Amino acid sequence: MSPRRVGFVDVTTRDAHQSLWATRMTNAMILPFIPRMDEMGFDWINLEGGAVFDVCVRYLHEDPWERMRLVAQRVHRTPVDIMTRGQSLFTFRFFPDDVVALTLRRIKANGMHRVTIYDALNDVRNLELSIKVAKQEGLYVCAGLVYTVSPVHTDEYYTQVARELAELGADSVFIKDPSGLLMPERVRTLVPAVRGAIGDLPLELHSHSLSGEAERCYLEAVPLGVDVLHTATEPLASGASLPPTGYCVRHLTREGYRTELRPDDLAEMADYFEGVAIRHGFPLATPHRFDPALYRHQVPGGMISNLRTDLARMGMEHREDEILEEAEQVRMDLGYPILVSPFAQFVITQAMLNVTQGERYRTLPEEIRRYVLGHYGRIAGTVLPKIVDRVLDEAEPGTTVYQGRAGELLEPGLPAVDERRGPFDSDDDRLLAAFYSDNELRGLKAAGSSKIGNDEPVSATTPVVELLRGLAQRPELTSVHIDKPGLRLRMTRRGVR
Repeated sequence: MSPRRVGFVDVTTRDAHQSLWATRMTNAMILPFIPRMDEMGFDWINLEGGAVFDVCVRYLHEDPWERMRLVAQRVHRTPVDIMTRGQSLFTFRFFPDDVVALTLRRIKANGMHRVTIYDALNDVRNLELSIKVAKQEGLYVCAGLVYTVSPVHTDEYYTQVARELAELGADSVFIKDPSGLLMPERVRTLVPAVRGAIGDLPLELHSHSLSGEAERCYLEAVPLGVDVLHTATEPLASGASLPPTGYCVRHLTREGYRTELRPDDLAEMADYFEGVAIRHGFPLATPHRFDPALYRHQVPGGMISNLRTDLARMGMEHREDEILEEAEQVRMDLGYPILVSPFAQFVITQAMLNVTQGERYRTLPEEIRRYVLGHYGRIAGTVLPKIVDRVLDEAEPGTTVYQGRAGELLEPGLPAVDERRGPFDSDDDRLLAAFYSDNELRGLKAAGSSKIGNDEPVSATTPVVELLRGLAQRPELTSVHIDKPGLRLRMTRRGVR
């Protein structure tokens, strides 16, 4: 019998820099090395989704649709993946069905091959439309269940979610652990339960390294039935990011598993992105130690870094522990929402209000009210009755908690966009108008659609130039040589020949 094969989704150009570099990786950093990544043997390259699409527009002023096209022009062997949040797509808002459907069609039209989708509440009804349209378009669909720790998020709960995803026609199912809460002990019960619920469908695992346990969980999960791991190149792995690809390949190979990835290729990729990090002043990842507090507040690392920035701006750094402790209580009171976007933001906002106002739930943001009324989907737990009563008392007469599919509450969105903002040059521009206001799109429009990166054109020599510029700033290296043919690097370290 031949060794069992383990597949890999590379998240370097999506979740890794979202977790470690504030989502600031530009086209000029991605495009030079994408052709090499295409040759390495990854099963999928995860390119955009969530914050990446949003930051491209708001801060980098690069058209995220164009990024898809530019990558599709350079990748011919490895399928490219886009992640969406179901009805939320790439932002924190819920979008009408017509906007969601057109988005899936444009993902396909712009050269992408797969969509990885999840709903932050694990309400599978919020994924029905995305799966249906994606399958119609010929996209591979990986549908996710989002992991957390609570009294209601049991193995039986996740088994039911996984079964529903399989019944909707997903091509594969993935376990998404955004806060890195999985422990090896839970892997031993959860993975077999999900594996049994989805039959022969591929099972994937996506876990962040915040607790320092993700690497162990990956190695435990493969023998139990996980087929595909989501990983990142070494300089952008671990910490708030995901486990390093090389680490997983090395240890799984020793255990007798087979992969398509070669250590030399992975080392070249790590050198390239380390050069990018050094040149642009981005931090290199460092492993996290186990932190028991994470299992209480469950706030993802990226959200904590944003919280600290906000608190520093308000001169409230000393209240961080108090706010995180309050977030734990708010989450319980709201029926244990999973702290992934947008609900991580909602819970932290409510916790900050409770702490700063000195009274719990003195102010209820509109997003919390909509959540309680069922406008984002089915809540796994039970919301504190006094919160429900207050929301209903302060709502329009006759308001009740909605029990249906959340997308059905929204009127079609494209006709209004066409009327107020049209005509558009393309459906891509039409969707950008549906997602963002004119003010939010001003910077992108000023930059122009032909903008590829930040300060220099992309060329065939750029990968080497990028790498050398980074290496030249490493003080432990005394010389760097390029051997032809093949452009292989020989580096001499101080004290090492």
